[in-house]
Amino acid sequence: QLCHFEVLHLYIQARRMASFTMSASARSMRVSPAVRGTSSRSNRAMPVRRMPVCVKAQECEGATQGKGAMSRREAIVSAPMLASSAATLLANGIQVQEAFAEDAPILSSSNWTQVPLPVDPGVILLDLEFVPDEPGHGFLLGTRQTVLETFNGGKTWEQRFLGQTDDEGVNYRFQSISFSGKEGWIVGKPAILYHTVDGGKTWERIPLSARLPGNPVLITALDNKGGAEMATDEGAIYVTSNAAQTWRAAVEETVSATLNRTVSSGISGASYYTGSFASIHRSSEGDYVGVTSRGNFYMTWEAGQSYWQPHNRNSSRRIQNMGWREDSGLWLISRGGELYFGDGEGVTEEFEQRRIGSRGFGILDVGYKNKDEVWAAGGSGSLFVSYNQGQTWKREKALDNLAANLYTVKFVNQGKQGFVLGNDGVLLRYIGK
Repeated sequence: QLCHFEVLHLYIQARRMASFTMSASARSMRVSPAVRGTSSRSNRAMPVRRMPVCVKAQECEGATQGKGAMSRREAIVSAPMLASSAATLLANGIQVQEAFAEDAPILSSSNWTQVPLPVDPGVILLDLEFVPDEPGHGFLLGTRQTVLETFNGGKTWEQRFLGQTDDEGVNYRFQSISFSGKEGWIVGKPAILYHTVDGGKTWERIPLSARLPGNPVLITALDNKGGAEMATDEGAIYVTSNAAQTWRAAVEETVSATLNRTVSSGISGASYYTGSFASIHRSSEGDYVGVTSRGNFYMTWEAGQSYWQPHNRNSSRRIQNMGWREDSGLWLISRGGELYFGDGEGVTEEFEQRRIGSRGFGILDVGYKNKDEVWAAGGSGSLFVSYNQGQTWKREKALDNLAANLYTVKFVNQGKQGFVLGNDGVLLRYIGK
C-alpha cells in the first residue's frame, strides 16, 4: 500500500476535493488548492521530494515524520506533476470516498482554532452574523445554499435549511446576513431574499423584482423595525422601512450609467468597466466603497449623494479589495499582497503603504477586533496581526500549513467573538484574549 502522503500526491489534482477517507492503512487527509498573489515568486517551481512507499501502516507513520515528509503547502504546489497518475490509487486497491470538511485534521494556534463543519469540501464560506440578543446564537453562509447555525458561540455548527428553493433547480450562493435585534435578513445570488423577526427560528422568503439591477451582495439591518438597506453588484442601493413590502432607491443610477457619463473624467480603466463590483463594503456611518471587477479603480457613495463617485487607484497594481477601518478611514489591498491605509477619515485618494511581509501570497481581507488589534487574511492560509493599528505586522506562523484561502475576517459582539472564513469549508474561531 502507498502511504497517505503518496496517495495525496497522486490524487489531489485529479479530484479537486478537500477531504478523503481512506482504508485502514492510511488515515483521513484533507487538502485544498491555494492561490498565490500575482508577484513573480508565485511562478517559482518547488522541488519535488520522493515520497516513501510503505508496506505496513506502521511504516507509513514513521516515514511521514522523517526528512521525506512533505508539508501541505509543498504538496499543493507540486501536485500537478503527478496528476496524470491518479489511476494508481485503484491499481493499488485503495478505496477512496468523499468526506465532509468536518473530517479534516484540525489546526490551531494561540489565537485561532479550526472549527469542523458539516459541509462539502468545495463550499466557500461567505458571511457570518450573530443574533445581538443571543451572543451564542449565530448563522454562517456560503456557496451551494449553505446555511449553518450555532448555539454555543461558534464552537459547533449544524446545517440549517431555509426551504422554498428545493424545486427550483438553482444552486444559490448566500452572500450576506445582518441582524438588528431579532430581526434579520439574508441575501444571495441569483437574487434571493429571506427575512426573520424571531431571531432566525423561522425565515420567510420575500420575492424580488426581476428588474432588480444586478444581484444582491450586501444587506444591512437598520435600527428601525422592518428597516434594511440592500446593495447589488451593479451598485444599486435600496432601502425599505416596511419589511420589504416596498423599496426606495438611494442611488439614482447604476454604476454603468454613471461611468457612461463620466468616462472622460480622467478615471483610468473606466472604459473597460464590465458592469459589476468585485467587492463592496459599507461603513458604520452608511458610506460605501466598491472595487470594480477588473480592479482598475474604485468607487464610493456617501449617504445623500445621487451617484457613485469613481476614483483612480493609487498603485500600478490592480485593487484586490477595499474596506473601512475602525476609525472610518479606508484600507486598500492591491494584488500581490500589498496593503495601504488611506490618509485620515472618510473617502480619499491618498494612501500610505503598510509593510506586511506577505511573502507573495495575496492578501484578501482585513478585519478589526478593536481600534488597535487588526487582522489580515489571504491565500494559502496566510494570517497576520497588528497590535498597533496596522503600523507593524506579525505572521501567525502556526497556521502556515492550513491548506485554504482565507477570504473574510469578521469580529462580532464588540470584538468579543472573531472568525475567519475560507474556501473548502474552512472556518477559524478566535480564542485569543
